Amino acid sequence: MVAMGRNRAGRARTDSEPTPADSSGTAPGAAAGGARTHAQGPLARPVDSGLAELLPDRDRPLAWTLLLDGAPQSLVDLADPAYLGFEYQRRLGHLIDLAAPPGKPITVLHLGGGALTLARYVAATRPRSRQQVAEIDTALTELVRAELPLERGWQIKVRGADARAVLERTPEGTVDLVITDIFAGAQVPAHCATAEFTTLAARALAPGGRYAVNITDGSALLFARSQAATLRAVFPEVCLVADPAVLRGKRFGNLILAAAQNPLPIDELGRRVASDSYLGRVEHGRGLADFTAGAVPATDATAAPSPAPPPGVFR
Repeated sequence: MVAMGRNRAGRARTDSEPTPADSSGTAPGAAAGGARTHAQGPLARPVDSGLAELLPDRDRPLAWTLLLDGAPQSLVDLADPAYLGFEYQRRLGHLIDLAAPPGKPITVLHLGGGALTLARYVAATRPRSRQQVAEIDTALTELVRAELPLERGWQIKVRGADARAVLERTPEGTVDLVITDIFAGAQVPAHCATAEFTTLAARALAPGGRYAVNITDGSALLFARSQAATLRAVFPEVCLVADPAVLRGKRFGNLILAAAQNPLPIDELGRRVASDSYLGRVEHGRGLADFTAGAVPATDATAAPSPAPPPGVFR
């Protein structure tokens, strides 16, 4: 859920897609009753994982950024849940869009919840989708539900439990898309970045299902290379999406990994990434093999958390 760099990415769905209504007849673009308004100003409150802050977005009158201990986690626009404001969320939005034909309901397991931005996106763009979210910080979930409430009719169930524990209990072959976006503070926890964890995700996927992961890394990209090798040890099809500057180790940032048992939509994903308002590159096949050369998959016995962001990266 940690977001690095610019955060004015815009929509991930196409402008030609209508904004659907939920099952109650309320348009998802309408502000939810009881939602926090900018007139109320910022909010800071301790939660289980640290200090949560909600900061109003100066460009969008019903949008809020969630920070945890100063690290940006999520951006939610209550007037437009299809708006994805962070780079990494937009790239995950592309994968959501490509998970099935436009508008078709899917079953999604979100490991890591934050402000539920991606769950809102799925609900807005794919009505009647069934979604489960694992978010260990129950106080954060209570804060988000109170201040940034979900629309009526959205089938989103949030479980206050460790993501791996939820994944272990997920029935085999029942999920179209697993999205792993797990951070303890500003780092990916070791127990959610292993081959054993990835195998559990693969087991949960229905035929044709896909797995997507958000991580952060920089400099030599040792963690990212190991994570790519970890997914390649479990899935025959893997790709990586990131800013070229991050891939060259020039800056610390987000990297998105996607995996499946069947071929990924690399060409269409590449077109969508190329059309974004910021630089992005898709690595697949030989390019990804070169990226992971010499890297060893992480296991429960050997895994370490992702590196902490450099000082001042969120300023």
